[in-house]
Amino acid sequence: MELLTAIEVKNLSAGYGDSMILENVGFYVKPHEIFIILGGSGCGKSTLLRHMIGLEKPISGSILVDGTDIITCADMDFCSVRRKIGVLFQSGALMGSMTVGENVALPITEYSGLPAEAVKDIVKIKLKTVGLGDYEDHFPSEISGGMKKRAGLARAMALNPKFLFLDEPSAGLDPITSAEIDDLIISINETAGATVVIVTHELASIFRLAHRVIMLDKEAKGVIAEGRPQKLMNESDNPKVKRFFNPNPEKANKSNGV
Repeated sequence: MELLTAIEVKNLSAGYGDSMILENVGFYVKPHEIFIILGGSGCGKSTLLRHMIGLEKPISGSILVDGTDIITCADMDFCSVRRKIGVLFQSGALMGSMTVGENVALPITEYSGLPAEAVKDIVKIKLKTVGLGDYEDHFPSEISGGMKKRAGLARAMALNPKFLFLDEPSAGLDPITSAEIDDLIISINETAGATVVIVTHELASIFRLAHRVIMLDKEAKGVIAEGRPQKLMNESDNPKVKRFFNPNPEKANKSNGV
């Protein structure tokens, strides 16, 4: 029986040294949902994501991924959950000394135990899926920023993960390339059924992608809004939420003839 929540964060507090960044944060992500974490600079978006994939331990609280609390579980159980997770870091985080194909092969070689020929076949399939079928032997320095994001996405998908975590997948890209990355994420979500958690502040991507969002705030040290982005834009009475979704109200008024 499928769980009603794919991911659940409960009473999470996190920080570095004496600096508290998140305090008593709680929310859930539904199975097969595209869920976006948004907010201004320094609000803790990437910190939250790093905790959700187990890279960092919180001060307190719990994070349940597929029913397992990754904070308190045994190492063996954490490894089992980790195999269900694919991650795209903000920079793509490709190894510059390895080809695109070798980068994508890394998690397959580490976790699957498959023979080299089978790994090579999977790499070709994943690269073709993201539109990089002809770039297997290229090095990261030989491809564009958008291609690096695609290659990072192919690596994140290498083990057919149940969960995809994407940190600013369209940051620094031109609008056309950004829209192409968004379309690719939608396709992965629909065809593979992956639950997708994205950190971004790009409004165009938020409206294209999100089934639901939470908005973090630096002063509140937590969630100040949750719901569908269109509903938050039109109905929220929180001035910070309104300002985030309507950054140029005068321009919007002029375009509406006001």
